[in-house]
Amino acid sequence: MSTPDAAASARRTPASHAVPVHKVLNNNVVIAIDESGRERVLMGRGLAFGLKPDDVLDPAKVEKTFILDNGADGERERRLLADVPYPIVEAATRAVDEAERRLGRDLGRRFTIAVIDHVAYVIERLDKGMRITTASMPELRVLHPHEFGAAEHMATSIATSLERELPAEEAVFLTMHLLNATRDEPNGTAALLFRRVQHVVEVVEQSLGVRLDVDGPDYARFILHVQFLLQRLVSRTMLASGDTSFFEFAKHSYPRSYEIAEHVKAYVHGATGSDLTDEELLYLIVHVERLRAQVAPGADPDPVVT
Repeated sequence: MSTPDAAASARRTPASHAVPVHKVLNNNVVIAIDESGRERVLMGRGLAFGLKPDDVLDPAKVEKTFILDNGADGERERRLLADVPYPIVEAATRAVDEAERRLGRDLGRRFTIAVIDHVAYVIERLDKGMRITTASMPELRVLHPHEFGAAEHMATSIATSLERELPAEEAVFLTMHLLNATRDEPNGTAALLFRRVQHVVEVVEQSLGVRLDVDGPDYARFILHVQFLLQRLVSRTMLASGDTSFFEFAKHSYPRSYEIAEHVKAYVHGATGSDLTDEELLYLIVHVERLRAQVAPGADPDPVVT
């Protein structure tokens, strides 16, 4: 199995000498065997036109190269690259290259394959008059601004290359793919953390009976606080203090925000099986009170704890 860095390097390095064809997948994609006996997928517009096994292809026509895994994963990737229209493959790989430059890191073969698969799925659904919608997820822009910005540019680049209008929420889907590719965590961990942040926001919004101002600074502070709170919970480094005076003060001074914080605590316990400490609850009350003051002009935000 190749490493992500090795795969990314190979993907950007065209062949420098004549390459015999092992298998032709379509007019734009062939399989070749390298010096180490590994299967390489070589791609380029019209690269394989008129070629058959054991013919030698023109290395100048090779635009992208992938080193595939063995087994079922490699076979699935081969089928995908053979079946997806080449303009989609070309647009997706170009957008990935741009994202790598913006983020200053290799994203790996798996990410590129995931983007090709996703874009092909979106285009297929759009051609059938179907659209998969998702929430705008403004939390992503706050929590992961670099990845979200790169995803926005990817969506624009793909739409421009294909001369298609893509749904606005494509930036959300691509951000989630980026998070899974750039976090040194088990696959899906970043998405799980993000969903829990979203659920906490929903608990607060439902308790307040409003939609929060996602562009406000208090909202941004709240989102970041919730993210760090959940990360501390996972790493078992929650805030704790022997002095409960501030907590008791906030609890009695801001009963509505305390009640909402208790709702969040109940959600967190149900989702993770862990209880928030009084110290964590205190800072949650502070942030909720700030948000409550934002939507209820008569309320004063907590002036004591920051």
